[in-house]
Amino acid sequence: MDSAYYERYMLSSQKPLPDLVPENVRSSILDSYVLEFLDLPKDYSESNLRKAIIANLKDFILEFGKDFTFIGEEYRIQVGGQDFYIDLLFYNRALSCLVPVELKIGKFKPEHIGQINFYLEALDRDVKKPNENPSVGVILCAAKDDAVVEYALSRSLSPTLVSDYTLRLPDKKLLRDKLRELTDLALEAGENKEED
Repeated sequence: MDSAYYERYMLSSQKPLPDLVPENVRSSILDSYVLEFLDLPKDYSESNLRKAIIANLKDFILEFGKDFTFIGEEYRIQVGGQDFYIDLLFYNRALSCLVPVELKIGKFKPEHIGQINFYLEALDRDVKKPNENPSVGVILCAAKDDAVVEYALSRSLSPTLVSDYTLRLPDKKLLRDKLRELTDLALEAGENKEED
């Protein structure tokens, strides 16, 4: 309750996602996470972020979702004689799939989609078991512009979600007000539709 998880979940589920992303994936992976328990300094690197997550893995999984199981950090995949490293690799029990998480300390950039799509293809070809569903990618970045994310994902063939994180818990009143605003807009849109 202290982390305003419910409010953040409800706001997350209000955002439009590409049609390729199944409903069960949409409900398993949030749009935004609060990682205040990492206690990172003001200036930190992706390596610092990854190490802090590993050091606080229990808290990270509690924030990320209870159905996630940790597989590895800097998970090595080999393609064409070259090694590539996925920042964090999880397995989601509810989705029955691998979930690579690519960490970004800056704002989301469209080129991040190419990187995660490459990882998803490598995992599905070489790591995924026959009884598992296709992998779902998560790009976890410090900030994002929803319009840029929408454009970047619009032609992507892989189920990928772009989530952002904050290192400080947002004001609960602000979250509640935003949720109330979105709910009121949805109600108004429904009433307008009925009138037509």
